Amino acid sequence: MAREHRRPRAPTGRFFVTATDTGVGKTEVACALLSLLADAGRAPVPFKPYESGVDSRVGPSDAQALLAASRSERTLAQVCLHRYRAPVAPGVAAVRRGEADTWARTLAAVRALGDGAVVVEGAGGLLVPLDARHDVIDLVEAAALPLVLVARASLGTLNHVGLSLLALAQRNVPVRAVVLVQSTPGRDASVRDNADWIVRRHGVEVLGPVPYRADPKARARAFRRVLAPLIA
Repeated sequence: MAREHRRPRAPTGRFFVTATDTGVGKTEVACALLSLLADAGRAPVPFKPYESGVDSRVGPSDAQALLAASRSERTLAQVCLHRYRAPVAPGVAAVRRGEADTWARTLAAVRALGDGAVVVEGAGGLLVPLDARHDVIDLVEAAALPLVLVARASLGTLNHVGLSLLALAQRNVPVRAVVLVQSTPGRDASVRDNADWIVRRHGVEVLGPVPYRADPKARARAFRRVLAPLIA
């Protein structure tokens, strides 16, 4: 049986949002948390130090979405330190650009985030490279924030979540919650059992699944409803 996870005793308004994979709803979870914190008057700080696939021709970047959701006065350059156009892992993009080490600057920015409300978003899954020597899980550990793990609510979820939680347990990272997200329309026979099995096997709180909504505004409202217990 997998190891049971340490969990903060109460909501703190401080979160690191990462995922089991790319494109599973991580940015939407981070935006929901930021908007809820802003509504509560907490003046949250958004931070996504690495982002790749940035192309203004196809719409706002994830970092821009976080900035808008937080209603922060920070600049985009403060929210996202390392932005790459190539749609590949940030570490791959960094090496292509000739950036051997982005870690020192990132670590200094993490340490300067302060003690107030903050939402840090990773890039893809835990073992996605951020530079030539560091992965997302290294940033998670360095940030020392309660973790929100986002996963696709579908067949394969139990394996992806289990592997991610195992890696986090090995680093003694406190997991605040797992958030399940239905990212595509239609029915999936596995959805009704995923949450119960994750709780049973890993002893971590599970929220969702966030239902699929085609309308962006309805989808944002659905994320806020599911994430609200972390802020209350």
